[in-house]
Amino acid sequence: MKTKIFSLFFIALFISCNKTSTEKIETTSTESVSGTFKPADLQEQIIYNRAIEAVIWGVPAVNFELLNESLMNAKGDFNQIIYWSGLINSKNQTLTPNPDVVYINPLYDTRKGPIVLEIPPAEGSSSITGSLDDGWQTAIEDIGPAGVDKGKGGKYLILPPDYKDKVPSGYIPMPSSTYTGFAILRSNITDGSPADLKRAIDYGKRIKIYPYSQAGAPPTTQFLDLLNTPFNNVIPYNFHFFELLNQFVQREPWLNRDLVMVDYLKSIGIEKGKPFEADARKKEILNAAIKDAHTWIDLQYQNAFKPPFYDGTNWALPVSPDFVKAIGSNYTIPNFYPVGERAVAYSMAYFSSKHLGTGQFYLVSIKDDKGQEFDGSKLYQLHLPPNVPVKLYWSVTAYDRETHALIKDMKYFSRASTSPGLQKNSDGSVDIYFGAKSPAGKESNWVPTDPKGKFELLARFYGPEKGFFEKTWKMGDLTEVK
Repeated sequence: MKTKIFSLFFIALFISCNKTSTEKIETTSTESVSGTFKPADLQEQIIYNRAIEAVIWGVPAVNFELLNESLMNAKGDFNQIIYWSGLINSKNQTLTPNPDVVYINPLYDTRKGPIVLEIPPAEGSSSITGSLDDGWQTAIEDIGPAGVDKGKGGKYLILPPDYKDKVPSGYIPMPSSTYTGFAILRSNITDGSPADLKRAIDYGKRIKIYPYSQAGAPPTTQFLDLLNTPFNNVIPYNFHFFELLNQFVQREPWLNRDLVMVDYLKSIGIEKGKPFEADARKKEILNAAIKDAHTWIDLQYQNAFKPPFYDGTNWALPVSPDFVKAIGSNYTIPNFYPVGERAVAYSMAYFSSKHLGTGQFYLVSIKDDKGQEFDGSKLYQLHLPPNVPVKLYWSVTAYDRETHALIKDMKYFSRASTSPGLQKNSDGSVDIYFGAKSPAGKESNWVPTDPKGKFELLARFYGPEKGFFEKTWKMGDLTEVK
């Protein structure tokens, strides 16, 4: 009997994530893709197979655990708010962060009881766009004008798993499937001026978080400014991934949908209530498995741009409509649990929306009009027709293709309708340039890239209007400037 086989569960994930790529299974070698793993026996093959499946299943949990690790390294804690007192820079190495808003991120821990999250009402140009997520990075609900409070603000009561008590009047219940989680809230800007940034920061700092047990006399909310603090949340595709996954498993409850993973994780040494230990050989196997899992996830990411959002282009939301429905239902749709697509989504993003398209929508591109990957040493042009159908703003951001984080040490990372000095053409359209060097006279419309690496683009549309989804407005591909 051959021992060098992929488990049926892993193959099923491959098929369910990308049915158009099933022909690749027939030609895939049964050797480790990394070429570093050769099993000594069937037991080692099982550890390897199940480690791959653990990675694919565990990406969103590890993503969140990285946030906790970075918070602790910055001397922060749960039930506090981390924020950036300005537009973020590349010291923030979170996956695809938005450099055109002010981030206000509360982190909650309900192990001692419910937590109150107070959101101020929208006022004039001051508003919040965002969601409250559980530890699996699944939106419990959206917050702000596009969320439950409809811009009126309110007191959101975050409830621990299996909370049975009555929710008091005047609170918006937010039942979490995990004890810990976070909110990604964006205090929106308008023109990007110093005064505008101050307004957005001051508004965001009106958000409060505190234990419900102290609601009668709430303590002062603790804010931790991370603008100049290194914050590295790039997924580590090495042994540390499993250490982080173990931390999550030890703290959080098992969900019924995931009970099949109890035995899978036990096979690789992760078991609730027990220390995670691995000898040199097991570490070697786990490191080989995660490298191969990373390769698989990136291949699925590359294949996720079909069909495109706009016909004849390379712009797409790199997840299927079924996945959007699944995450919006917290994976309660019968007979559908897209673990593979979830891994792809959270390998490059750090956020989920309960109702995608209401408050914001995203499009991603990794190739130009010739079908070639973006090369940081070249110069590209992106043309945006006039009258982008959004209520708030649009932006286009360049990220490191390998890490999905901001390209390090750049002057700025995006151009947006809120960017000061952005040049418009006579018809109101905008041309944005991406490359290592600015074209003459176009620096205000230029986004610098690393000439030694590849990059990807994420276009954001905040407050998307009807014309956006009807595609009466269309954005074309990048074209190389010769």
